[in-house]
Amino acid sequence: MATAVITSRDFVDAIAVEVATKIDVAVESWMAEMEQALNDPALTTLGRINAAKEVLAQYKSLTGKQQLQSYRVLAA
Repeated sequence: MATAVITSRDFVDAIAVEVATKIDVAVESWMAEMEQALNDPALTTLGRINAAKEVLAQYKSLTGKQQLQSYRVLAA
């Protein structure tokens, strides 16, 4: 039976890949909800905007965030 040696670097790399994957899945899920809200043919233009605002409000509620920062603000 072969034994595998796992280094600290391998462990950190595996965790980083797992975290990045979960973040990608979460972002894609939120973007899919936003896309669905904005493309719903049963809604009027105002209804689509309100549906998108609802998705955003749900995100803020679940994360406890009141204010979101854009990348441009964070990079400054």
